[in-house]
Amino acid sequence: MLNSKIPAVPLAEQWHTYQETTRLISPANKRRLEIIVIGTGLAGASAAATLAEQGYQIKAFCFQDSPRRAHSIAAQGGINAAKNYQNDGDSIQRLFFDTIKGGDYRSREANVYRLATISSKIIDHCVAQGVPFAREYGGMLSNRSFGGTQVQRTFYAAGQTGQQLLLGAYQALERQVALGKITMYPRHEMLEIVQVDGEARGIIARNLVTGELERHAAHAVLLCSGGYSNVFYLSTNAMGSNVSATWKAHKQGALFANPCFTQIHPTCIPVAGEYQSKLTLMSESLRNDGRVWVPKALGDSRPANGIPEAERDYFLERRYPAYGNLVPRDIASRAVKEVCDAGYGVGSSQRAVYLDYADALQKHGREVLANKYGNLFAMYTQITGEDPYTVPMRIYPAVHYTMGGLWVDYELMTTIPGLYCLGEANFSEHGANRLGASALMQGLADGYFVIPATISNYLSKHIGSSQAIIDHPAFAQAETVVKDRLDQLIQIPGSQTVTSFHQRLGKIMWAHCGIVRNADGLKTAIQQLQDLQAEFWQDVKIPGTVQSLNPELDNAQRVADFLELGELMCVDALHRQESCGCHFRTEFQTDQGEAQRRDAEYAHVAAWEYQQDHQWQCHPEALTFELAKFSQRSYK
Repeated sequence: MLNSKIPAVPLAEQWHTYQETTRLISPANKRRLEIIVIGTGLAGASAAATLAEQGYQIKAFCFQDSPRRAHSIAAQGGINAAKNYQNDGDSIQRLFFDTIKGGDYRSREANVYRLATISSKIIDHCVAQGVPFAREYGGMLSNRSFGGTQVQRTFYAAGQTGQQLLLGAYQALERQVALGKITMYPRHEMLEIVQVDGEARGIIARNLVTGELERHAAHAVLLCSGGYSNVFYLSTNAMGSNVSATWKAHKQGALFANPCFTQIHPTCIPVAGEYQSKLTLMSESLRNDGRVWVPKALGDSRPANGIPEAERDYFLERRYPAYGNLVPRDIASRAVKEVCDAGYGVGSSQRAVYLDYADALQKHGREVLANKYGNLFAMYTQITGEDPYTVPMRIYPAVHYTMGGLWVDYELMTTIPGLYCLGEANFSEHGANRLGASALMQGLADGYFVIPATISNYLSKHIGSSQAIIDHPAFAQAETVVKDRLDQLIQIPGSQTVTSFHQRLGKIMWAHCGIVRNADGLKTAIQQLQDLQAEFWQDVKIPGTVQSLNPELDNAQRVADFLELGELMCVDALHRQESCGCHFRTEFQTDQGEAQRRDAEYAHVAAWEYQQDHQWQCHPEALTFELAKFSQRSYK
């Protein structure tokens, strides 16, 4: 059933071979083809701009009031590329191996090698756009290290790399808007994919200001709507980030791959109270110069600066001497949880560890650190009231990124013909754990370089065919489905708020499908989630009307989708009877407490087909490796 369409040539030749043999479309014919792009973050904005530059007619949709508000803007630390500017031995092969190893051998090798190959072109493209990457005194672009690597390959713009890259993509997108090649639809949310004769040919969207339902037709649809970390309620994602676009596609036939692979970031500001609605990420780049530690004595409540050096446990450096504080995120997060569970945590909640810059300040001085991390330090001070120049930061793991997503082939097409998925919304590159600074790399690679080269293979078959007509019965049927769902939600005579259900969902997911999982907990969670879904559809209270501005109704739809997704995540986690990367089953660990893979049984992508409520079928895609060889992942 699953055809990945990987060229049958050696790995290093696959992308070049594909580009040389793919079908082309003449400029005159491109002008007659329309493409819908859902989401205008890094993947969506770069794809829309590049495809419009090629000559296609683009309709771009975002639920925010501007593409500049996409969550990509929150990425802080940097973007990876194998340029070897530091002359420290980096290469395409090393970036490839680091990514495969970091993902614990659960990534598709062909896609990862392509990503590593494209990485250098992304930096050149963004520099040409005017993205203000940090530079050395002599003018060379600067690099810093991130977790899971022993080279410096991360390009950055202080602590606002995502913002600067998004502004570059946004400017390219707006140029095409001005030329009339892109039509922007802000404050619009896609609520259904429209299929005509089994192919994606349009969408039903809701105008979030007026409540009006709209039909939009095209020759292909691109989903670039980001990840689903907000299924946990508390996450580092923007509060509007949701799974609805990809979930609607999933329920229409697009397989959902590896949903349980959810990344926990070790460097976040700890939860402050019960009524908190979002967590704040402190960039992984801070682990370049910051040292992670806890007191050696149980229950030591002295202020951090009052604990002598000899009485501190730099546990990451002790346990993983080869990488120290720069071990990958999954390993660091588990280590932090373990020391806190053992009673060594700090702060009032004892669910935190210290991230200390005293040594870096003594070595480099305040001015150097301020140039590298100044805005991050200022953000921490504003949120906590503490100055990290004088006292260590306190950090604790939090849900951050999702490696799972819609299954796509080498061309980024889902199992629905004509429906593509880009960036964090797909599953393809990161396996069981994403290396830091690789999210921006994948989003821009997919948008600027991959989809412009692959979509012509499909669209070339539609040259001369008319665009789907919005009065086609398929559009009317899809619109009726959406209208009925909205009416059903608004008419529920309930008493509980949407947010209360979302909070309860998050607590179930964090308790049973968070940093660690086990079979009993996952079975409990599945039953609890099924009960919570039934309660939601009987007792949620949504004020207002459908035909108006109604953010609570918008949120209710998203939470309804999260409830179903949460169940699938637990089903997937229960199915995967091994530990790998961020997916840590307590039943499967080595004598040293590290993840224990079962390659013979689970070296595959678990792609799930929706059948009916509470029922899915797994379609495994076997993972084979030409260059990478299975080995127990070690950072010691």
